[in-house]
Amino acid sequence: MAKKELKTTLTPPYNFNEEWGNLLENKEFVNVFLSDVLEDYIVTQRWYGGKSSKIKYIELSEYFRIQQNEEVYYGLILEVDFVEAFYHHYFLPIAFVSDETFAKKDRILPISIKGQEGFIIDAINLESFRKLVFERIANSSPTDKSLVKYHKSESFNNIVYESSRCMDLEQSNTSMIFNDKYVLKFFRKIFANSNPDYEMNRFLTEKKDFKNTPKYMGSINIIGQENEVITIALMQELIPNQGNAWDYFLKEIDKVFMTLDSKNISIKDLPKLQLYDRLKIHDIPHRIIDWVGLNLFLKLKVLAKRTAEMHINLGSEFEDTAFTPTNFNGDYTVWLKNRMIYQFQNRLNLVENSLHKLDGASLEMANDLLSKKSLIRNRFLKFDWTKLKGERIRIHGDYHLGQILIQNDDFYILDFEGEPESNIRDRQVKQPPIKDVAGLFRSFHYAIYATIFNNGDKYKQTQEELFEAAELLYAYFMGIFMGTYVEEVQNANLNIGYNQERNFILEYCLLEKAIYELGYELNSRPSWAIIPLKGISNFIND
Repeated sequence: MAKKELKTTLTPPYNFNEEWGNLLENKEFVNVFLSDVLEDYIVTQRWYGGKSSKIKYIELSEYFRIQQNEEVYYGLILEVDFVEAFYHHYFLPIAFVSDETFAKKDRILPISIKGQEGFIIDAINLESFRKLVFERIANSSPTDKSLVKYHKSESFNNIVYESSRCMDLEQSNTSMIFNDKYVLKFFRKIFANSNPDYEMNRFLTEKKDFKNTPKYMGSINIIGQENEVITIALMQELIPNQGNAWDYFLKEIDKVFMTLDSKNISIKDLPKLQLYDRLKIHDIPHRIIDWVGLNLFLKLKVLAKRTAEMHINLGSEFEDTAFTPTNFNGDYTVWLKNRMIYQFQNRLNLVENSLHKLDGASLEMANDLLSKKSLIRNRFLKFDWTKLKGERIRIHGDYHLGQILIQNDDFYILDFEGEPESNIRDRQVKQPPIKDVAGLFRSFHYAIYATIFNNGDKYKQTQEELFEAAELLYAYFMGIFMGTYVEEVQNANLNIGYNQERNFILEYCLLEKAIYELGYELNSRPSWAIIPLKGISNFIND
């Protein structure tokens, strides 16, 4: 790995005659720490987002102490520069431990400090660190003017630390549960701006009192030299739940396909539905209810209502310009088209270089995509803002079933960070709310086809018959959702455009999302590329 002026005369074992509380001021230590040892550690972490790129060097951009009396931890802001000429910033809290048996998987560097042998580890492994961070937030003052600003909400008062544990669920961030009531999320990849998750969570729960997202409890931000706010951590209430909506729908959709066999239902005889037609519950044909069950449609109606309420709250601000609704215009159109064409060309290159990973229907649809690339490109360029009368608002940005918790018969919406591939400014661009709806519809499409691919041997139907049933189920899911969603937002006077406009934006965003998903699947699990390829095929062969 090439280094930027990184030189050290030290060799393992590394010995330093400095106090731990002063060690980051020792240039030799910093050089050793930023060496290949740190790279070897970072690239194995689930939160590291540069796995498809080659690291050029790592720099220490900034650090701060998290300290109480003699107890010292460091918060590091690391700049990871890549050979491909871009960089990421990551947050890494570190601690020194001497216990030979502790945190064996999270050791970064073996080291001796003033004759005391031990290891530098990720500090989140230490309960003492977690307790200190919790207490810093709980005891924070609104008049705090320090570089590292701890903040608590009005409802987070007189709270005493009781317990903490790390959650083993996330990939891009690291979360901890405190007192079995609160969740603190450390953002690992950070930006020179407020994290949208922090920004949106405070807006929705402090200013707008939206009930179906975890309540804001506190945060940690770094205040930069130009007063920019860099979000390090977000604390929220813990929502008791029965899991996420993705797992729930996978189980329910499996039951739907099993019902085809148990009730001997002929797919070809089931009533068809025009895509994007809006439905009310009483409009669903009895044969569809008999197949799918009423309960699943009622759940969809609740989810549509919560989604609408989220957008109504996000679109009802008239003071804070970061959240006030706005119209479509030429600047937005230029930004959108440039973004779409760049992303689409990136995916085309990836498809061309990944054909050897595909076979069967996946390979056939990939070649079909390549042969019709001009058609898709023209669809993205065919965006005429002068014909659009709806409003743009701040949206979730990465809305899918995995971001939604189920609590009894209700839904709670999480993680407002936005699309992982986008930079922080793009995530804060106001978008048509239908884009979130499209993201959720793509997630339904995924869940339906994932059920087929994961359980295909259980079903008696041919793959062609299962695909026919999948598209029919998808159409009814969309119909019930849109029937409730559109009614709710229109009753609240949120302008999402006229019917033809909504359908145009929905199709545009569905295609965009499928193209985006294709990149992830080809890089991470090519066998699943058939799902976004099927979504793309539905558009180009319609």
